[in-house]
Amino acid sequence: MTMYKTDVRREKISKARRIVIKVGTSTITHENGRFNLTNMENLCRSIANLMNQGKEVILVSSGAIGVGVGKLRLPEKPKLIRDKQAVAAVGQSELMNMYSRILNDYNHIVAQILLTKDDIDEAVSRENVSNTFEALLEKQILPIVNENDTVSTREIYHNGTFGDNDMLSAMVAVLTGADLLIILSDIDGLYDSDPRSNHRASLIDHVAEITDEIEQLAGGAGTVRGTGGMRSKILAARIANVAGIDAVIANGSKAHSIDAILEQKAVGTLFSSRFA
Repeated sequence: MTMYKTDVRREKISKARRIVIKVGTSTITHENGRFNLTNMENLCRSIANLMNQGKEVILVSSGAIGVGVGKLRLPEKPKLIRDKQAVAAVGQSELMNMYSRILNDYNHIVAQILLTKDDIDEAVSRENVSNTFEALLEKQILPIVNENDTVSTREIYHNGTFGDNDMLSAMVAVLTGADLLIILSDIDGLYDSDPRSNHRASLIDHVAEITDEIEQLAGGAGTVRGTGGMRSKILAARIANVAGIDAVIANGSKAHSIDAILEQKAVGTLFSSRFA
């Protein structure tokens, strides 16, 4: 697999002005669906710090259903779509409340944006969504994005799904002209083999091109709480790369991962865009 020198590319992403950060359910919740306050605090502090530096940040956050399960103290995720949608409605409110409370301590305001795939696919709604992002960023408000789970199902022709929030984050990055996409997962990055079954697996620091060989390294979903596995993250990185956006997959449970990425440290796997 082809790779560039790390220091050159890491220097480039350290200068990113507009950054989309995606965080998964397994990072911000415990197995019972209750908030992982340590990870959420670290995430919000890093975002606030970036915003204090004058950078523009957009957060794509999963977790509505997971948090709803925890809030309602359900033994597991519901199986019926209507029940999932109801639980998501509860969880989304809790999710936004928690982000708002933590970021308020750092003097930052948050705004909720719920999207369906139609919102981005259709020209008029796409322009409206884009204008909303721009207005929020101009006012130094943090947009927090999630798929609109209460109306977005595979059974409905319109309001189709993105598949998972990895894909959503890539589309938001492209839509907003971001410089960098950071996907926070429950794994350190892309390995040359499955680290769960091979203790000798090595983390790939830098991928210059997402080839068939790279895609074959992807396994299934990381945990039962999330929906996106490594394959969806690589596909999201590909979408970003084609649009000239660098992407990094890193471990969201490790404190200061975001800070380290912007400080040019070798954290996670960097997928370089086609354009220097």
